[in-house]
Amino acid sequence: MPTATKPCEMSIAEAAALLASRRLSPVELVESCLDRIDTCEADIQAWVLIDREGALARARYCSQELSRGETRGPLHGIPVGLKDIIFTAGMRTEAGSRTWKSFVPSYDAASVSRLRAAGAIIVGKTHTTEFAFADPAPTRNPWDLEHTPGGSSSGSAAAVAASMCLAALGTQTGGSTLRPAAYNGIVGLKPQHGRISAHGVVPISWAMDHVGILTRSVEDAALVLHAASGYNPRDPYSLAEPVPDYAAEMTGQVAPPRLGLARDYFFERADEEMLRHLDETVDRLRQAGAEVVETPLPASFATIPGTWAAIGYTDCASYHRDMFASRKDDYGPRVRQAIETGMETTGVRYAEAIQARLRQQADMEPVMGRLDAVLTPGATGPAPRDLTRTGDASMQMPWTLLGFPSLSLPSGLSESGLPLAVQLAAGPRQEGRLLAAARWCERVLDVNLRPTLP
Repeated sequence: MPTATKPCEMSIAEAAALLASRRLSPVELVESCLDRIDTCEADIQAWVLIDREGALARARYCSQELSRGETRGPLHGIPVGLKDIIFTAGMRTEAGSRTWKSFVPSYDAASVSRLRAAGAIIVGKTHTTEFAFADPAPTRNPWDLEHTPGGSSSGSAAAVAASMCLAALGTQTGGSTLRPAAYNGIVGLKPQHGRISAHGVVPISWAMDHVGILTRSVEDAALVLHAASGYNPRDPYSLAEPVPDYAAEMTGQVAPPRLGLARDYFFERADEEMLRHLDETVDRLRQAGAEVVETPLPASFATIPGTWAAIGYTDCASYHRDMFASRKDDYGPRVRQAIETGMETTGVRYAEAIQARLRQQADMEPVMGRLDAVLTPGATGPAPRDLTRTGDASMQMPWTLLGFPSLSLPSGLSESGLPLAVQLAAGPRQEGRLLAAARWCERVLDVNLRPTLP
């Protein structure tokens, strides 16, 4: 093991190789993450619950398996965090809300079951905005404690960026995985809707909820995606199809990608620094051989925010209706407003939004089919210096509504020293193509962002 790198700072791929060769033990890896948590957590506040004894006990069990030559795959012995709207049997899941205080699920979410089966070690639950909406969690950005880490997967992104765990699960219904990934300088992956089952995840919108992945490299995101994906019959949105070999698909494409630069919608929402940075990034990719083509978006793309709001707020109101009727005052102001807006949405407006979404998906499919990925700003700019909000989700919202896979890739630093990112999105069910393009870009850009921490 390289002496200059603490185990908690490794990528999953690096740690997996050392674990398999028994040059590193799961216990040493978990202890390294717990030491980092002890050092940084008081400032960053990424965790709502740390299962120290449970993680160490699981690490000892994983060590015994490895000593017998038994391996479950690349996640065997890897410490991960879970956003606190994802059910974990016997472990508190409070969704960042007073209304769920001390709630303990009796079963694991489908994604958690799959991670456990792959040998992953659950370190604990990470902070979320209330019910994964917009009322901020206490988490701070490890790059600058006065700046938001983004949301709603605030704790998951900050924990991975601060090397408190090697990966974490988040969720995304608007921009809740990729935006915090961009703000924290890490990789965020939102797969195709239904690729990772949302069974056992507290919903905002069943039609748009995605389980997302936060890691420090594209390769690591592919490894977690393969482990967490799969059909779940209890989830009507779950994809009933075999899970592709994402590592093979990612490494199978070595040629420079064909990228579509989408200015419509995205450029009008980004700040000047972000646009300059994107231009510089595009120049670097082109010089390395990527074909970057201007890609006009269909007219229906402009109506995506309204479609998202009609579906998202109404689904949110439907889920919370009964509890909201009796405990309205216990809800935060932003999620309360969303529920009230959803209750006022008519059935006709909801039906119109469902039809609009189908049209928007159909309009975008041929555009995506001509490209390996669409390239856009990863966020409107760097993380705002504002702990009362979690930032602007407009860059991520279109791909969430459409259900297409998308990825946030670290691409540099702002003038103030905060992370910047680009976003890549691919056509439906094209996660392998997306990962291949992102990995190529990652190698060309050669950006490895680490916040300055003790």
